[in-house]
Amino acid sequence: MPATITFHPLGNADCAVFQLADARLAVFDFADVRNPEDNTDRRCDLDAELRSALRRAGQGRVAVLCITHIDDDHCHGIGDTFRLDHRASYPGENRIGVDELWVPAAAILETGLKDDAALVQREAMHRLRQGRGVRIFSRPDPLRPHLLGRGINIDGKRHLFVDAGTCVPGFSLDEAEGCEFFVHSPFASKQTDGSYIDRNANSIVLQAVFREGARDSRVLLASDVTHEALGDIVGISEANNNAHRLEWDLLKLPHHCSYLSIGPERGAGDKATVPTSKTKRLFENYRADNAVIVSTSKPIPEAGTKEDRDVQPPHRQAANYHRSQGRGVSFRVTMEDPSVARPKPFAYKFTALGVAPALAAPDAAARTARSNPRAG
Repeated sequence: MPATITFHPLGNADCAVFQLADARLAVFDFADVRNPEDNTDRRCDLDAELRSALRRAGQGRVAVLCITHIDDDHCHGIGDTFRLDHRASYPGENRIGVDELWVPAAAILETGLKDDAALVQREAMHRLRQGRGVRIFSRPDPLRPHLLGRGINIDGKRHLFVDAGTCVPGFSLDEAEGCEFFVHSPFASKQTDGSYIDRNANSIVLQAVFREGARDSRVLLASDVTHEALGDIVGISEANNNAHRLEWDLLKLPHHCSYLSIGPERGAGDKATVPTSKTKRLFENYRADNAVIVSTSKPIPEAGTKEDRDVQPPHRQAANYHRSQGRGVSFRVTMEDPSVARPKPFAYKFTALGVAPALAAPDAAARTARSNPRAG
């Protein structure tokens, strides 16, 4: 069975769900941001969509929940949907179990967190103390003083840490899951003592590879990193003979199609954002023919509108750059489907011939009542 990736219409928020070749699900970011009391809200019911995906896959829990960084638009609602082991009791039933939680070191180091970001941190710390069910993306030693101050000795827990430039343990192209996850970021050199954390610069960036027959399809998941961070990734990969780890057939754009993930200047009018030399190589030289680019964002604004003048993404000039990548390159926006009143999730499958659109899944929101109401 070919693996698939599904993207969800969530406005400027992220969730991508892989169904692996062995039917297990790996969830990258989770932001259930739809207001169920607003009938005009066009975003999907992410809780219902994930439960529907689990039923179709015949799974009772997710294999991986990766929170690339702990901004609210990447973790909103996890306390309502997922069973968190650090909690002694739950106000709701039927929560979704998680085999492995993946977080960047910044999620451990940051202080003063609230709401769902605090839940991610407490769950990661609990699993780290237990010595199982978590992957911390960092070298362990930079975190040693911070963790010792919280009563955690990393000796004996080094297997739970994953450094940039390596693959996440437990996944293989030659096993039933037919996939691997190569870590580009965060870098050990980017870690601090927690007094100041740049979440975007320290977020998890991965190349996921899926094998079907003799074909490997590559997905670049770029979180919310800036052009500076992408430039570091390109430079380090090329210097360490890992340039093939920059190749991609499908790209999840960073930061909801922000120009700052391409270059320092937005671009005026209808001009496209100008990339730096390194982001140009990433977006153009390492791109496969007939590649797919996905912007997890609101619709690209039209010229002259209020949205077009907004400092927040998506930026029309950034979209102009990505749309200019030549024939055969597909550019899709999760919230952009003028043919329907409410956009639906869309998926791609990784076949022996490459990346191809998958048949639309049933509309979970139309068929399923929310089985796990939010806690008051």
